[in-house]
Amino acid sequence: MRFVGAAAAAIITVAMPASAQQQTSNKLTQGMISMSLRVGETTQYEILEKFGGPNVSTLDGQGREVWVYDRQATVSYDKSSGFSIGILGVGSNVGGGLGFGSRKSKSEHSSRSMTLIIKFGPDKKVVDFTSRSSSF
Repeated sequence: MRFVGAAAAAIITVAMPASAQQQTSNKLTQGMISMSLRVGETTQYEILEKFGGPNVSTLDGQGREVWVYDRQATVSYDKSSGFSIGILGVGSNVGGGLGFGSRKSKSEHSSRSMTLIIKFGPDKKVVDFTSRSSSF
């Protein structure tokens, strides 16, 4: 029993950093972009707090710093319907169980992609940005 508790605690501890990163990635939506980015006002520090670090940081042809955020998410879920009945034998002569019923399972997947490109001026404030999202 102690082993099961320790194993569960280890799994939760390992999963926490990925969960925190996923929460930051989930903030990158069209709504959050339009609410958070203001040309001439929003600073790099504010963007780092809101969206985390960019995937790519580079300079454009005019020497302006450019950050590119590219996030992708896949959502999968299974829908099951129907019924199932099982009978388990307990006697010494019965070696297993008997089950019958009907079950339907349906699996669905969807993907979402978000790209955000932000250009900064010498004062480290946003001078231009563009975003694009797609779902399929």
